[in-house]
Amino acid sequence: MSADRISAQLAFLTEADRLKSIDRATTLCDASRRENSAEHSWHIALYALTMAEHASRPVNVGRVIQMLLLHDIVEIDAGDAPIHGSPDPDLQAAKEQAAADRIFGLLPADQRDAFRAIWEEFEAAETDDAIFAKSIDRVQPVIANLETGGGTWPEYNVTPEQLETRVGVKVKRGAPAIWEALKARIDRWFAENTG
Repeated sequence: MSADRISAQLAFLTEADRLKSIDRATTLCDASRRENSAEHSWHIALYALTMAEHASRPVNVGRVIQMLLLHDIVEIDAGDAPIHGSPDPDLQAAKEQAAADRIFGLLPADQRDAFRAIWEEFEAAETDDAIFAKSIDRVQPVIANLETGGGTWPEYNVTPEQLETRVGVKVKRGAPAIWEALKARIDRWFAENTG
């Protein structure tokens, strides 16, 4: 192993540490503060490891975890775009592509290309692994909101229809049993907290 290769890998890992400083809209399940993107990535990787048996099709959980550990790394430059917010999707996509170029570009070429390919696969959500990864990415914030009495749903004026179209559709695509299990809790929360 060359010193240059190790230096490049360490530069990438040091840059990745910045993900700990990117706050998300979602709070922790105890509502004590907002989570950061690094915590989110770790937590959904654990979700995937725990819930892979509920994928709609067989998945390689190791690849799913790789996707989940890498999927939000672009937020270091592009920031978090809350699913119930209203960012310009084209502008956000351009920011994320530029961030992927820069951040993955810190790595040695073989790892740069491999990590970028995993990130692109997640973004495209066409393989069974990526579809399940996208589903799990959407599940964790729902749980946090349910555990905190609605969490940020009132702040973003989330409606049941909005939750279904922005979250439910993606979760059902890769993990329908999980969405079905959550749906009763979601419906109950909206029935008790909206007029």
